[in-house]
Amino acid sequence: MINNYNDHLVIVFALEHYNPLGLIRSLGENGIYPVYFSIKRRQEVATYSKYISKLYRANSVEEGYRLLLKEYGHFDYEHRPIVLFSDDKSVGYFDLHYDEIKDKFICYNAGKTGRINEFMDKKKILDIAKKYGFNVLDSYVVNKGEIPVNLVYPIITKDISPNSGSWKSDVFICNNEEELKKAYEVITSPQVLIQRFVNKKNEYALEGFCINQGKEMMIVTSLTWKYLIEGYYSPYHDVIPFENKDMGEKLQKMFEEIGFEGIFEVEFLIDQDGSYYFLETNFRASAWNHTGSIAGMPLSYLWVKSTLNGKIDKKDKKNFIPFTDMSEVIDFGKRVDSGKISLAQWLLEFKQAKGTYFYDEYDPEPFKVLFEHWEEFK
Repeated sequence: MINNYNDHLVIVFALEHYNPLGLIRSLGENGIYPVYFSIKRRQEVATYSKYISKLYRANSVEEGYRLLLKEYGHFDYEHRPIVLFSDDKSVGYFDLHYDEIKDKFICYNAGKTGRINEFMDKKKILDIAKKYGFNVLDSYVVNKGEIPVNLVYPIITKDISPNSGSWKSDVFICNNEEELKKAYEVITSPQVLIQRFVNKKNEYALEGFCINQGKEMMIVTSLTWKYLIEGYYSPYHDVIPFENKDMGEKLQKMFEEIGFEGIFEVEFLIDQDGSYYFLETNFRASAWNHTGSIAGMPLSYLWVKSTLNGKIDKKDKKNFIPFTDMSEVIDFGKRVDSGKISLAQWLLEFKQAKGTYFYDEYDPEPFKVLFEHWEEFK
């Protein structure tokens, strides 16, 4: 069982979820059975993948970090283990300890301690996106409870950083000042991004990676939503090749200025008139990372390969026939449990989806666990 690439041990370190399951499967399908550090979150699922060579469990990112150093922090510089992430908390924590680990591990980074956290700030990433020519929505950064003068409604509230509040639980669409005041009563983030709310036509997400401090970038898939959920992400998508050269050049320049090396997701809003508005960057693999494998460009494997070889092989860029993918648990809850479509219709669409996030005929245990703990996953 091979767990390395060119003598570099491959490690996935992540909060337990189906995000790391996609990373693990993409590596395993290409002959690398990674070591997995599973950080306690909710019901385990990725831990049941057959592609894991060795499993460690930890109750927190901090505990997992100490365990990682103890178990694998002794390799010589030339053979440092390479570490992949799929959640903001792990990326942010390792970024704040980059000086301590840069000679022990190869992992997502932006060249110096704290640099990724700097651009996890939603206002900061919007500013750099605007600098490179992207449309951005009008926004304010305020302390919780503050209301900007002459604020035009409707607006949407967001955590200023993915590690500062309660993520989707802090998202509120407010049509007037009274609704905003009520939202402040439950928002947990001490600082809030208030942004103009647009009745969007769709959303657009890009899955890719950078190496060499952002000088080289590959986007493997782009996604649009099959249906929209207000204040939430859609679990059913159309996946298509990325062909927007101008957008790609702007993003590569952004990542080069940041100095980022790692897997990323970039999200856009599509307005009713077809205009694209930059929303945010996730400096880690998103839940949709496994779409790359379905498209013939396994994201985690290609980042490992390209990082350790020092270049992106142009032959790794593939064209593919567009397909649908479905996060089956969430989609079932949103459309079948809610009565929007019949079970028969859902089963047909599930069968037709080329990409799914739990079901995999060659790695069946995570899907079996899904059925045993159905209510916990929903």
